[in-house]
Amino acid sequence: MTGLAPLFPLILTTHILLAISLLIPSLALPFTLRGRRRTEATGRAARGLLWLQSNGTVVIGAGLAATGIAMLLVLGERMLEQPWLLAALALYAVVLAVAFVIQRPNLRRLIDRSGPASGPEAEAADRRWRDRARRQRYVSYAMAAGVGLIAFLMSSKPQLW
Repeated sequence: MTGLAPLFPLILTTHILLAISLLIPSLALPFTLRGRRRTEATGRAARGLLWLQSNGTVVIGAGLAATGIAMLLVLGERMLEQPWLLAALALYAVVLAVAFVIQRPNLRRLIDRSGPASGPEAEAADRRWRDRARRQRYVSYAMAAGVGLIAFLMSSKPQLW
């Protein structure tokens, strides 16, 4: 243990909040688009989440890395004795990869509402847009299930092996 041990509860709480903050835009953005048409303006919630995703990712990620390193310094080798923690970290890495490789680029395409404004082509484009938005919500459901599983692992600390 290091001199950081007394601060561990604060470090852990900050780490969890930052980890969730990093994923919130990718989880929530598809639901802000529900019921909208491709040509409608993006709502205030969607604009706020987009701003957070565009401007806050680096800052949140740096804070997450710093608190993660601090937790590793406190836990040291004991982390390897906790398979539930290793499983949760691996699952978080998968959810984060999905957020940045799949969800984020597809959400950017959904927000870009270029194309015909009226006529049969616009109706077809609206239908395709709604289908893509629905698929992105399904990705969000899967990501939320992953986050829920992480929370379960963190709270129950099961013996995995």
